[in-house]
Amino acid sequence: MEVERVQALATSGLNELPVKFVRPAHEQPENSKALEGVTVPVISLAQPHDVVVKEVAAAATAWGFFLITDHGIPSPLIQQLQKVGHEFFLLPQKEKEAYANDPANGRFDGYGTKMTKNHDEKVEWIDYFFHLTAPPSKVNYEIWPKIPPSYREVNDQYNKEMLRVTDKLLEVLSEGLGLEAKVLKSHLGNEEVELEMKINMYPPCPQPQLALGVEPHTDMSALTLLVSNDVPGLQLWKDDNWVAVNYLPNAVFVHIGDQMEVLSNGKYKSVLHRSLVNKERMRMSWAVFVAPPHEAVIGPLPELLEEKNPAKYSTKTYAEYRHRKFNKLPQ
Repeated sequence: MEVERVQALATSGLNELPVKFVRPAHEQPENSKALEGVTVPVISLAQPHDVVVKEVAAAATAWGFFLITDHGIPSPLIQQLQKVGHEFFLLPQKEKEAYANDPANGRFDGYGTKMTKNHDEKVEWIDYFFHLTAPPSKVNYEIWPKIPPSYREVNDQYNKEMLRVTDKLLEVLSEGLGLEAKVLKSHLGNEEVELEMKINMYPPCPQPQLALGVEPHTDMSALTLLVSNDVPGLQLWKDDNWVAVNYLPNAVFVHIGDQMEVLSNGKYKSVLHRSLVNKERMRMSWAVFVAPPHEAVIGPLPELLEEKNPAKYSTKTYAEYRHRKFNKLPQ
């Protein structure tokens, strides 16, 4: 069955959104505007270690989100990552379809369009490309784009940087819980921790005030590390309001995900967020999900539990967690 692609729809001269993309009134961006003038935490990793620990733990607790600067990822590499991802989406439709995935049959790697309908039968204004970049045993280069030819080299290089930054963040977040630096990583599978690259592509939308690129959700990963192009759109839910995240060149957006909330027994918050779209310009983001292997058993860390702080979450494999999240079952 041929899937209707949002990018193809957007370039077909559409003036009015098909009804399946029109969100319920309370979800439409024009009826749920973000607060102005609220700044999200920005943390320089060049600060003294104890300062970084304190600031990251505070942001993960209060926001479930922060931006990092001075992370050591070369800016030319971020630019190359964005260039090769953008070039894939410029390919003729037929060439992109050669990489089509099949989520209904459990094949998530490849080119896709999120057409899974929610309770309101609404769909999101997004196409994407998804593949694992770590660990090596789980990487399937066959599904990676062959054009542009430098795609693999650039993404392999970026993956090394992501692994390094992930290690640093997991150490800092462990210490923020009063634990040894390696504790979180060990519970997330050590060297088997999975890094999943998802390129999100939101084409120009004829009626952006009625649609969403991604509906409100929390990430099921432990962390998400994201860079975007200069078209804003990410919004976070904080204190009963949406807060817009401004673009900051070369900063990495860090989302706390569900597994981190569970491991920390609720101290760190998995951030509810959504993505808006733009009438004139394509928005793109490159999200790297840091997730445990499917067989990893995730629950509140025993070191954090006591009589005054009992377990707030059940313990289960990540595979079971994913199954429940995908099927909207209670955890």
